[in-house]
Amino acid sequence: MGKQKIEVKDLMVVGFALFAMFFGAGNLIFPPYLGVESGSSWFTGFAGFLFADGGLALLAVIAATRFRGDTSKMFDRAGHKLSVLLGSAIVICIGPLLAIPRTAATTYEMGILPTIGPGFNAILFSVIFFALTLVLTIKPSKVVDIVGQFLTPALLIALAILIVKGVITPLGEIRPDTLVPSVFAEGVNQGYQTMDTLAATVFSTIVIVSIMEKGYDDEKLMVKATIGAGAIAVIGMGLVYGGLCYVGATVSTQYGIDVEQTALIVAITEALLGQTGKILLAIIVALACLTTSIGLTSAAGRYFSGLTNGKLKYEHIVVAVCVFSAVISNFGVSTIIKFSAPILSIVYPATITLIILSLFGHKIKNDNVFKCATYMALVISVLTIAGVEFIVTLPGYQFGFNWILPVAAAAIIGNFIPSKKAA
Repeated sequence: MGKQKIEVKDLMVVGFALFAMFFGAGNLIFPPYLGVESGSSWFTGFAGFLFADGGLALLAVIAATRFRGDTSKMFDRAGHKLSVLLGSAIVICIGPLLAIPRTAATTYEMGILPTIGPGFNAILFSVIFFALTLVLTIKPSKVVDIVGQFLTPALLIALAILIVKGVITPLGEIRPDTLVPSVFAEGVNQGYQTMDTLAATVFSTIVIVSIMEKGYDDEKLMVKATIGAGAIAVIGMGLVYGGLCYVGATVSTQYGIDVEQTALIVAITEALLGQTGKILLAIIVALACLTTSIGLTSAAGRYFSGLTNGKLKYEHIVVAVCVFSAVISNFGVSTIIKFSAPILSIVYPATITLIILSLFGHKIKNDNVFKCATYMALVISVLTIAGVEFIVTLPGYQFGFNWILPVAAAAIIGNFIPSKKAA
């Protein structure tokens, strides 16, 4: 028999698991850089970042509870073809095209370069990094679980020391102006870069299964437990991101918009904690990136193997992902971030649309609401990236949300188009 009320202990366990799942080493590099860009408006930038990262990721997990963690069913309401297209795009983004290569590039730029120096060849490093990923993905080892269990606490302790010292003894004056036109929109765009919302659509099953195993079988109780655990995770994210953003703002007069994100966090760490702190951060980041790489590579292998009904073997997909990721990683973190921005700006609005509609999916009986809204989100996103004049004048453009009104209109129109299948 399932539980009748929510226990705080359960919320804490799942909340910390959620935090660990969403907070990777890559998330370290965005808030300090956002602080440099935002100056005295750092809190506004941080608010946009937290909303687009932790806030949307939490909504994705809550939406997935409606489908018992099976997000493919959630996406299918927009049509099977679009579901496969969007699902594949998400897995490719959090997989071999963007997120996996970034783990190796981040490790090299935050771990190898500051400690060993440029003498260690970047190509050789990427080969070693993805050889380890391949071995530990094809033959999973308890080493990964052990490292994962100790990694998040170690990373959090190191960050807590860094942030507290940065707040008590600021590294400089905060710039009164900003380096970007809209600080909130910049925060949202950098929140997209973490790709946590996209990852949530893939990893939400793990969280929901964990909640169900604790005895929360009733859907309403499951949603409440998910919201409670998610709130704990988002509060944790907020404290870390807010602290890092503020610390970045304290060096906003010393650095410009051209500073590399990885170099910035390394410089801040060395200035606050010295050479020892820099080495400690390098070790933790390397281990965190490796475990993230293994998790994402495995997820990509499982997804495409399942999508092709086993015609593409898991092992072959994993090898292809590692080889491709090794090549992309050598472009460096800054380049990966630059070319990922337009891709994510297309994928995110459609994904967010499906997440929000799914939250009210039990009340929406017509699948054409999902179809029309999602296709409209894709069209507006593509036209925005193309710089079409009419599209960029739509309300909300300065905040990165010019797609919301057209999507809402499309959803209303979709409701009046008869659907062959009811939800």
